[in-house]
Amino acid sequence: MRIVYHLGAHCTDEDRLVRCLLKNRATLAEQGIAVPSPTRYRKLLRDTALQLRGQAASDDTQAMVLEQITDEPQAERLILSWPSFLSFPAYALLGGLYSSAGERVRAYTQIFPDTEAEFHLAIRNPATFLPSLQDAVTAKGHQDILTGIDPLGLRWSDAVRHLLAANPGVPLTLWCDEETPLIWPEVLQAVSGHAAETELVDTDEVLTLIMTEIGMGRLRAYCAEHPPQSVTQRRRIVTAFLEKFARPELVEQEITLPGWTDDLVEEVTQAYLVDVERIRSMPGVTVIGA
Repeated sequence: MRIVYHLGAHCTDEDRLVRCLLKNRATLAEQGIAVPSPTRYRKLLRDTALQLRGQAASDDTQAMVLEQITDEPQAERLILSWPSFLSFPAYALLGGLYSSAGERVRAYTQIFPDTEAEFHLAIRNPATFLPSLQDAVTAKGHQDILTGIDPLGLRWSDAVRHLLAANPGVPLTLWCDEETPLIWPEVLQAVSGHAAETELVDTDEVLTLIMTEIGMGRLRAYCAEHPPQSVTQRRRIVTAFLEKFARPELVEQEITLPGWTDDLVEEVTQAYLVDVERIRSMPGVTVIGA
Protein backbone atom coordinates (compact mmCIF):
# COMPACT_ATOMS: atom_id res chain seq x y z
CA MET A 1 0.00 0.00 0.00
CA ARG A 2 1.00 3.61 -0.62
CA ILE A 3 -0.46 6.36 1.54
CA VAL A 4 -1.19 9.73 -0.04
CA TYR A 5 -1.28 12.66 2.37
CA HIS A 6 -3.13 15.66 0.95
CA LEU A 7 -1.85 18.41 3.27
CA GLY A 8 -4.08 21.32 2.31
CA ALA A 9 -3.06 24.04 2.91
CA HIS A 10 -5.72 25.94 4.79
CA CYS A 11 -7.89 28.32 2.77
CA THR A 12 -7.12 26.59 -0.52
CA ASP A 13 -9.00 23.37 -1.10
CA GLU A 14 -11.78 23.61 1.50
CA ASP A 15 -12.26 19.81 1.15
CA ARG A 16 -13.40 20.07 -2.48
CA LEU A 17 -10.79 17.56 -3.57
CA VAL A 18 -11.74 14.83 -1.12
CA ARG A 19 -15.45 15.46 -1.76
CA CYS A 20 -14.91 14.91 -5.46
CA LEU A 21 -12.92 11.73 -4.89
CA LEU A 22 -15.57 10.43 -2.51
CA LYS A 23 -18.22 10.89 -5.20
CA ASN A 24 -16.05 8.68 -7.41
CA ARG A 25 -15.11 6.20 -4.69
CA ALA A 26 -16.60 3.15 -6.45
CA THR A 27 -14.81 3.90 -9.72
CA LEU A 28 -11.52 4.49 -7.93
CA ALA A 29 -11.91 1.32 -5.84
CA GLU A 30 -11.89 -0.69 -9.07
CA GLN A 31 -8.33 0.57 -9.54
CA GLY A 32 -7.24 -0.27 -6.00
CA ILE A 33 -7.64 3.30 -4.72
CA ALA A 34 -9.31 3.73 -1.32
CA VAL A 35 -10.91 7.07 -0.40
CA PRO A 36 -12.22 6.88 3.18
CA SER A 37 -14.39 9.58 4.68
CA PRO A 38 -12.35 12.15 6.65
CA THR A 39 -14.59 11.53 9.66
CA ARG A 40 -13.01 8.10 9.93
CA TYR A 41 -9.43 9.24 10.31
CA ARG A 42 -8.83 12.90 11.19
CA LYS A 43 -9.44 12.68 14.93
CA LEU A 44 -8.10 9.11 15.01
CA LEU A 45 -4.79 10.09 13.43
CA ARG A 46 -4.46 13.16 15.65
CA ASP A 47 -5.04 11.14 18.82
CA THR A 48 -2.74 8.33 17.68
CA ALA A 49 0.08 10.74 16.81
CA LEU A 50 -0.23 12.37 20.23
CA GLN A 51 0.00 8.99 21.93
CA LEU A 52 3.04 7.94 19.90
CA ARG A 53 4.94 11.18 20.63
CA GLY A 54 6.97 10.89 17.44
CA GLN A 55 7.77 7.20 17.84
CA ALA A 56 6.99 4.58 15.21
CA ALA A 57 3.75 2.68 15.74
CA SER A 58 3.86 -1.03 16.45
CA ASP A 59 2.46 -3.51 13.95
CA ASP A 60 -0.60 -4.01 16.16
CA THR A 61 -1.26 -0.27 16.33
CA GLN A 62 -0.87 0.09 12.58
CA ALA A 63 -3.32 -2.74 11.95
CA MET A 64 -5.82 -1.28 14.41
CA VAL A 65 -5.68 2.21 12.89
CA LEU A 66 -5.89 0.90 9.33
CA GLU A 67 -8.91 -1.22 10.21
CA GLN A 68 -10.72 1.84 11.53
CA ILE A 69 -9.80 4.00 8.55
CA THR A 70 -10.79 1.81 5.63
CA ASP A 71 -12.80 -1.24 4.70
CA GLU A 72 -10.32 -1.92 1.89
CA PRO A 73 -7.10 -2.92 3.71
CA GLN A 74 -5.71 -4.50 0.52
CA ALA A 75 -5.98 -1.29 -1.49
CA GLU A 76 -2.89 -0.24 -3.38
CA ARG A 77 -3.38 3.46 -2.63
CA LEU A 78 -5.00 5.14 0.38
CA ILE A 79 -5.98 8.83 0.18
CA LEU A 80 -5.90 10.86 3.42
CA SER A 81 -6.82 14.55 3.23
CA TRP A 82 -6.66 17.12 6.04
CA PRO A 83 -5.36 20.72 5.95
CA SER A 84 -4.47 20.48 9.63
CA PHE A 85 -1.84 17.84 8.93
CA LEU A 86 0.45 20.88 8.68
CA SER A 87 -0.88 22.80 11.68
CA PHE A 88 -4.10 23.98 13.17
CA PRO A 89 -5.04 27.35 11.63
CA ALA A 90 -4.44 29.39 14.77
CA TYR A 91 -0.80 28.23 14.92
CA ALA A 92 0.02 28.32 11.21
CA LEU A 93 2.16 31.47 11.52
CA LEU A 94 4.05 30.71 14.73
CA GLY A 95 7.76 31.04 13.98
CA GLY A 96 7.05 31.52 10.28
CA LEU A 97 4.72 29.99 7.73
CA TYR A 98 3.95 26.44 8.90
CA SER A 99 7.37 26.29 10.55
CA SER A 100 6.47 23.08 12.40
CA ALA A 101 5.05 21.33 9.31
CA GLY A 102 7.97 18.94 8.90
CA GLU A 103 7.95 17.66 12.46
CA ARG A 104 4.17 17.54 12.63
CA VAL A 105 3.72 15.61 9.38
CA ARG A 106 6.54 13.29 10.38
CA ALA A 107 4.55 12.40 13.49
CA TYR A 108 1.63 11.37 11.30
CA THR A 109 3.72 9.31 8.89
CA GLN A 110 5.15 7.45 11.89
CA ILE A 111 1.73 5.87 12.38
CA PHE A 112 2.56 3.85 9.25
CA PRO A 113 6.37 4.04 9.32
CA ASP A 114 7.06 1.23 6.84
CA THR A 115 4.46 2.27 4.27
CA GLU A 116 5.45 4.28 1.22
CA ALA A 117 4.09 7.82 1.33
CA GLU A 118 3.68 10.85 -0.86
CA PHE A 119 2.63 14.42 -0.10
CA HIS A 120 0.37 16.81 -2.00
CA LEU A 121 0.03 20.49 -1.17
CA ALA A 122 -1.63 23.60 -2.56
CA ILE A 123 -0.04 26.95 -1.72
CA ARG A 124 -1.49 30.43 -2.06
CA ASN A 125 -0.30 34.00 -2.48
CA PRO A 126 0.23 35.34 1.07
CA ALA A 127 -1.46 38.58 -0.02
CA THR A 128 -4.78 36.72 -0.15
CA PHE A 129 -3.91 33.74 2.03
CA LEU A 130 -3.24 35.76 5.20
CA PRO A 131 -6.58 37.67 5.19
CA SER A 132 -8.46 34.42 4.55
CA LEU A 133 -6.55 32.59 7.26
CA GLN A 134 -7.28 35.43 9.70
CA ASP A 135 -10.99 35.23 8.85
CA ALA A 136 -10.98 31.46 9.38
CA VAL A 137 -9.26 31.80 12.74
CA THR A 138 -11.54 34.61 13.90
CA ALA A 139 -14.59 32.54 12.94
CA LYS A 140 -13.36 29.89 15.39
CA GLY A 141 -13.17 32.43 18.20
CA HIS A 142 -9.40 32.96 18.19
CA GLN A 143 -7.67 36.32 18.35
CA ASP A 144 -5.71 38.20 15.69
CA ILE A 145 -2.83 36.04 14.43
CA LEU A 146 -1.36 38.68 12.12
CA THR A 147 -0.07 41.06 14.79
CA GLY A 148 3.68 41.41 14.35
CA ILE A 149 3.69 39.33 11.16
CA ASP A 150 5.72 40.68 8.23
CA PRO A 151 4.02 39.32 5.09
CA LEU A 152 7.20 39.89 3.11
CA GLY A 153 9.07 37.56 5.48
CA LEU A 154 6.82 34.54 4.94
CA ARG A 155 8.05 31.95 2.46
CA TRP A 156 6.29 28.76 1.36
CA SER A 157 9.71 27.48 0.35
CA ASP A 158 10.73 27.46 4.02
CA ALA A 159 7.74 25.26 4.90
CA VAL A 160 8.51 22.95 1.96
CA ARG A 161 12.15 22.71 3.01
CA HIS A 162 11.17 21.76 6.58
CA LEU A 163 8.66 19.22 5.27
CA LEU A 164 11.17 17.49 3.00
CA ALA A 165 13.99 17.56 5.53
CA ALA A 166 11.87 15.86 8.19
CA ASN A 167 10.50 13.31 5.71
CA PRO A 168 13.44 12.37 3.48
CA GLY A 169 12.62 10.48 0.33
CA VAL A 170 8.91 11.32 0.36
CA PRO A 171 7.95 12.99 -2.95
CA LEU A 172 5.91 16.20 -2.86
CA THR A 173 3.50 17.37 -5.55
CA LEU A 174 2.57 21.04 -5.25
CA TRP A 175 0.35 23.51 -7.07
CA CYS A 176 -0.68 27.15 -6.75
CA ASP A 177 -4.25 27.64 -5.56
CA GLU A 178 -4.67 30.54 -7.97
CA GLU A 179 -4.27 28.14 -10.89
CA THR A 180 -6.62 25.47 -9.56
CA PRO A 181 -9.50 26.22 -11.98
CA LEU A 182 -7.13 25.56 -14.90
CA ILE A 183 -5.38 22.46 -13.53
CA TRP A 184 -8.09 20.76 -11.45
CA PRO A 185 -8.21 17.52 -13.52
CA GLU A 186 -4.43 17.15 -13.21
CA VAL A 187 -4.62 17.77 -9.46
CA LEU A 188 -7.30 15.12 -9.03
CA GLN A 189 -5.28 12.60 -11.00
CA ALA A 190 -2.03 13.39 -9.21
CA VAL A 191 -3.62 12.83 -5.81
CA SER A 192 -5.77 9.80 -6.61
CA GLY A 193 -3.40 8.19 -9.08
CA HIS A 194 -6.27 7.00 -11.28
CA ALA A 195 -5.67 5.91 -14.85
CA ALA A 196 -5.61 8.75 -17.38
CA GLU A 197 -8.60 7.43 -19.31
CA THR A 198 -10.81 7.27 -16.20
CA GLU A 199 -13.91 9.45 -16.39
CA LEU A 200 -14.78 11.01 -13.04
CA VAL A 201 -18.08 12.72 -12.22
CA ASP A 202 -18.58 16.21 -10.77
CA THR A 203 -15.10 17.42 -11.64
CA ASP A 204 -16.13 20.98 -12.48
CA GLU A 205 -17.06 22.21 -9.00
CA VAL A 206 -14.12 24.61 -8.88
CA LEU A 207 -15.17 26.25 -12.14
CA THR A 208 -18.83 26.48 -11.15
CA LEU A 209 -17.79 28.51 -8.11
CA ILE A 210 -16.21 31.29 -10.17
CA MET A 211 -17.99 31.13 -13.54
CA THR A 212 -21.52 32.22 -14.37
CA GLU A 213 -24.14 29.58 -15.05
CA ILE A 214 -24.38 30.68 -18.67
CA GLY A 215 -20.62 30.45 -19.04
CA MET A 216 -20.50 26.93 -17.58
CA GLY A 217 -23.25 25.81 -19.92
CA ARG A 218 -21.43 27.15 -22.95
CA LEU A 219 -18.11 25.69 -21.79
CA ARG A 220 -19.62 22.22 -21.39
CA ALA A 221 -21.32 22.45 -24.77
CA TYR A 222 -18.12 23.59 -26.46
CA CYS A 223 -16.03 20.80 -24.91
CA ALA A 224 -18.66 18.22 -25.86
CA GLU A 225 -18.51 19.36 -29.48
CA HIS A 226 -14.76 20.02 -29.52
CA PRO A 227 -13.12 17.67 -26.98
CA PRO A 228 -9.72 19.07 -25.90
CA GLN A 229 -6.89 17.03 -27.40
CA SER A 230 -4.32 17.89 -24.74
CA VAL A 231 -3.92 19.38 -21.29
CA THR A 232 -2.57 22.58 -22.81
CA GLN A 233 -5.55 22.93 -25.14
CA ARG A 234 -8.04 22.37 -22.32
CA ARG A 235 -6.35 25.03 -20.21
CA ARG A 236 -6.52 27.49 -23.10
CA ILE A 237 -10.23 26.80 -23.58
CA VAL A 238 -10.98 27.23 -19.87
CA THR A 239 -8.91 30.43 -19.76
CA ALA A 240 -10.86 31.87 -22.69
CA PHE A 241 -14.21 31.14 -21.03
CA LEU A 242 -13.05 32.51 -17.68
CA GLU A 243 -11.97 35.76 -19.31
CA LYS A 244 -15.52 36.18 -20.57
CA PHE A 245 -17.71 34.54 -17.93
CA ALA A 246 -15.84 34.69 -14.61
CA ARG A 247 -17.63 36.24 -11.64
CA PRO A 248 -15.45 39.29 -10.79
CA GLU A 249 -16.56 39.36 -7.16
CA LEU A 250 -15.26 35.79 -6.70
CA VAL A 251 -12.09 36.03 -8.78
CA GLU A 252 -10.81 39.30 -7.32
CA GLN A 253 -10.36 39.50 -3.54
CA GLU A 254 -10.39 42.92 -1.90
CA ILE A 255 -7.69 43.25 0.77
CA THR A 256 -8.88 45.32 3.74
CA LEU A 257 -6.25 44.55 6.38
CA PRO A 258 -5.11 47.62 8.34
CA GLY A 259 -1.98 49.15 6.86
CA TRP A 260 -2.03 47.02 3.71
CA THR A 261 -1.58 49.27 0.68
CA ASP A 262 -1.83 48.35 -2.97
CA ASP A 263 1.95 48.66 -3.19
CA LEU A 264 2.43 46.18 -0.34
CA VAL A 265 0.02 43.70 -1.91
CA GLU A 266 1.93 43.94 -5.19
CA GLU A 267 5.27 43.49 -3.42
CA VAL A 268 4.02 40.42 -1.54
CA THR A 269 2.63 38.99 -4.77
CA GLN A 270 5.92 39.42 -6.62
CA ALA A 271 7.81 37.81 -3.74
CA TYR A 272 5.39 34.88 -3.90
CA LEU A 273 6.00 34.37 -7.62
CA VAL A 274 9.76 34.32 -7.00
CA ASP A 275 9.21 31.83 -4.16
CA VAL A 276 7.21 29.52 -6.43
CA GLU A 277 10.16 29.39 -8.82
CA ARG A 278 12.44 28.65 -5.88
CA ILE A 279 10.23 25.71 -4.92
CA ARG A 280 10.09 24.49 -8.50
CA SER A 281 13.86 23.97 -8.44
CA MET A 282 13.85 21.91 -5.25
CA PRO A 283 14.75 18.20 -5.60
CA GLY A 284 11.85 15.90 -4.79
CA VAL A 285 9.18 18.49 -5.68
CA THR A 286 6.84 18.33 -8.68
CA VAL A 287 4.89 21.50 -9.45
CA ILE A 288 1.65 21.17 -11.42
CA GLY A 289 0.92 24.06 -13.75
CA ALA A 290 2.70 26.41 -16.09
